[in-house]
This record gives sequence, structure tokens and C-alpha cells, in this order.
Amino acid sequence: MSSALGDFCRALTAYGERDFDRARRLVQQAAQSDPANVVYSAAATYLGRLIREGESHVYVAPEAFGAFIRGGGNVPLYARTSAALRRVYEGYTSLSLLDIGVGDGLALLPALPSNISRLDVLDPSRAMLDRASAALSERGVAHRAIHMTVQQFLHAGAGSYDVAQATFAMQALPPDERSGVLASLRALIGRLLIVEFDVPDFPTAREELVAPARVRYFVERYQRGLAEYTDDGGLVAQGFLMPIFFGAFDPGEARLNWEMPIAGWVHAVCEASFAHVRIEPIYDYWWATAHLINAT
Repeated sequence: MSSALGDFCRALTAYGERDFDRARRLVQQAAQSDPANVVYSAAATYLGRLIREGESHVYVAPEAFGAFIRGGGNVPLYARTSAALRRVYEGYTSLSLLDIGVGDGLALLPALPSNISRLDVLDPSRAMLDRASAALSERGVAHRAIHMTVQQFLHAGAGSYDVAQATFAMQALPPDERSGVLASLRALIGRLLIVEFDVPDFPTAREELVAPARVRYFVERYQRGLAEYTDDGGLVAQGFLMPIFFGAFDPGEARLNWEMPIAGWVHAVCEASFAHVRIEPIYDYWWATAHLINAT
């Protein structure tokens, strides 16, 4: 392990202990040892701002997320995702579709063909769901917008569908709820489409958050991600990527997603009694390669 990465691991440990001054000093040492590494310099800027302004002012900014999701590698990522979904839709004469975690429709809207007979869009975020619903209405697409989690939706007595899809949404399911949700979906649908990233299977116990292999992966991948947003004055780096980065090493941070390798998703889908499962790589995104899991 390089001296810079060692200092950075110790900085993340100090950050988790809320010793922000020590964390910044160690990050600055890492940046001095490896000045070409944009993660270390961005982290030093972030920690300096945190010390000056306090934690309440360094959370994810909505405008930064908007710039992130509609820029950089997300543009080809979502274009490839929508194209892969559309290829599946076109195999149906008439299609009833459930979109789980539709967000604002970034993946769904470009994919929609003319053969949709019924469309239900589901999201726990009212703001995101309203945006997706408004965009669908502007296009004259009849749909039902459902403000629920998938767990609530299934408990409420869902209908049946030809296809259910979840693009970067299944990772929000806690591991102890995943098998039950997939099994319940299996009883209602003919096909399940899941798009997720093929991430390494890193342990996430408190004492293993700053394991060198995990830190190295984050640093290497965020170098690629930060390089895609260099002309916005630091909006995405400081308003989105760095808060997400440090949140992944904060033992007190509430978990919002549980990513796992594609092999893990395939195993979970097979355990839910989907008999035929195909995997298609979609895009080599900076964080990890995105795949489509197509299960029938």
C-alpha cells in the first residue's frame, strides 16, 4: 500500500470518529504525496468546507445531483439502459409494465414504445414521481403514478404485469427484505428486468469500512468519476460526489443502498424461482459496469 493511500485510509478512520481536523491533515498529506490524484485534492477541499461550515451544509445539493445525473457518463449510461429496455418491450404485441423506482423517468421515458397497454410507475419519492408523471402526461401516455415503496405496493395487493423493471432501484432493498420482494414479484409478472452495477463484494461491517482494498477501489473509481465533471466549478464534485464518497465511510450514516455483484443478483433472482436468466453488459460506467438482468 502506498504512503498516500495509507494516509488516506487513516484520514477516513478519523472522519468516521468525527475528528475532522486530523482527517483533513492526513488527506493533505496524501495529496502532497500524490498530487496528481484528484480524489485526495477534492477530499481536502470537502473537509475544509465541512470544518468551516459544519456538517449540515455539506450534504448532497439538489442542483448538484441534477447536474451529475444528466452529465458525464450518466448520459451514455442511461441511453444504453433505455435502448436495452426498449429492445425487450418490442418483443411484445401489447405490454403491461410496472416500473419500480421510476425516479423522474430518466430510463423509462426514452424507452417507451407505442405498444404499452398499461403502465404503472412506482416511487417512494413524491417529488421524483411527480416529475415522471408530468413527463408521461405531456407525452399523452396513460399511466398510474403510485407513491409507495415496492414493499408497500406488494402488501396493498398489486395486479399482474407482463414486465416489471427496476433500473438502479433494487439496491435500495435491504438484504433481509430482498428475497421476499423478489418472490412476491415472481407471482405477479412474466418477466423481471433489473439494471444494476457489478460492484465488488466488499464487507460493510463498521470495522471493515476502511479496509485498504475497499478504499483503493473507491479512490480508483472516483478518480474516473471526478474527471467527468471538471468544468462546473466543483458543483458536482463538492455538492454530490464527495458527500456520497465520505458517506460510504461514515459508520453513523444510515444505509440507503445495498449494492452487490451481478452474480449475487442472479443468485437472488434464481432463488425467487425465475427459471431463465440472461445477463447483458450495458455500459462500462466509472463506478462499475452496468448490466441488465433479464429473468423470465
